[in-house]
Amino acid sequence: MDSVASVKPDAVRVAILASGRGTNAEALIRFSFRPDTLYRIVLILSNNSTAGVREVAQRYGIPFVHLSSVTHPDPEDYAAALLHTLNTYAVELIALAGYLKKVPAAVVRAYQGRILNIHPALLPQFGGPGMYGLHVHQAVLRAGEPYTGASVHIVEEEYDTGPVLAQIRIPVAPDDTPESLAQRLLPYEHELYPRVLNQQARILRHC
Repeated sequence: MDSVASVKPDAVRVAILASGRGTNAEALIRFSFRPDTLYRIVLILSNNSTAGVREVAQRYGIPFVHLSSVTHPDPEDYAAALLHTLNTYAVELIALAGYLKKVPAAVVRAYQGRILNIHPALLPQFGGPGMYGLHVHQAVLRAGEPYTGASVHIVEEEYDTGPVLAQIRIPVAPDDTPESLAQRLLPYEHELYPRVLNQQARILRHC
């Protein structure tokens, strides 16, 4: 397959940061092939060297970089390495897609307003430290919420506190488990996130 990085040379350059399987990452990549998409994925970066997203990067011919406390035990060194890597690939927008490491404050400041995240809940509910993956869906079910959903928001220095750009809402079924809720929500995440990222790319390019 041709590298996504080889197409649309005038599109906004996006880095995906991910820690897991890479399903949202792949949704962002596949959307970038559309003729009207204004972004292209130039880098996938992970804090997990064996994450499934690494195979996603290889499949689409996108550069993959592993940076973590293993490669850079000192937090300041890690932040500097992350910024250096983003600068090396001339990244303009960052999309977090299941990235389980807190983005260093120095990176948030350098990319102020240009880091997006998708969260599997209707923020501001069920956000904050420890609220990721199945933990979020467990909390939703424990609270007896009739609805849940996904939120795309701007990343700030604290977890899940940035402005929400878009949300999608789905009903919670009486027999839902955290696993079934996560599975039902995922296709909606894959629909929402690329469209919001493309909207932000359009804003960035035309501002």
